[in-house]
Amino acid sequence: MVRILIGLVILSQGAAMIGDLALAEFVDRHPAWLIALNPRNRNLALATNQLDAVTYYGIGFARLVASDPVYYLLGFWYGDRAMAWVRRRSRTYGPLVDDGERFFRKASYPLIFAAPNNVICALSAATGVRLRTFIVLNLSGTVARLYVVRQLGVAFASPIQSVIDFIARYRVPVLIVSAILVAWSLYNEFRGDNSELATLRDLARDDDEDEDAGVAEPGGEEPADDGLQTNGSGPNGAGAERADDRPPAPPEGAAHHDPSP
Repeated sequence: MVRILIGLVILSQGAAMIGDLALAEFVDRHPAWLIALNPRNRNLALATNQLDAVTYYGIGFARLVASDPVYYLLGFWYGDRAMAWVRRRSRTYGPLVDDGERFFRKASYPLIFAAPNNVICALSAATGVRLRTFIVLNLSGTVARLYVVRQLGVAFASPIQSVIDFIARYRVPVLIVSAILVAWSLYNEFRGDNSELATLRDLARDDDEDEDAGVAEPGGEEPADDGLQTNGSGPNGAGAERADDRPPAPPEGAAHHDPSP
């Protein structure tokens, strides 16, 4: 299963890089494709006034939330390893892990709402944020983000159009600069063991080693028939939770981490 998730991560990152590379070509000719490939705030602002509301909100929302469940599942299935990945991957959120899970648990709700990037999504599950809470905060925060960018696009329509005209006028130089930046990003991603893909490869290798060693899948008991399942390993140590409010069971060999409040 982890290999499928890694494939989805590579697909998402590859699409984002193509969007960065194609900025000069797509910004005024194919704005919908631009945000479908890479919905960063800059691209959303450049595209919003060129798209009707349905296209803007539909494509922007779908693309923004597409990869979030993948990182949440990685954090849920590989809690301790996900925490180690955050320490290595992020200078911003890594210290939150070092300062303790309780601190992040207090700050997790506004972070999920305002900035549900890959690190926040993985760390949310690893520190015990309930799946239902994560979904509500993630989706509502994404809608709010799109609305704010749309309103800013209306307020600053003239400067934004000037930027679009500049990119269109100097399309080839902008394309060259974009290619250099994408190449530099790829170089940084693959040059060391501290990259996101390298860490995910480590997860896949450890998963294979655990499977070869015959590690049993955690949580072997069947849930009760009444739809409730005992949650005795979460941060609070006890309680019951609806079975349909939990992610799928972890793959064989994964370190299960219970996301209870």
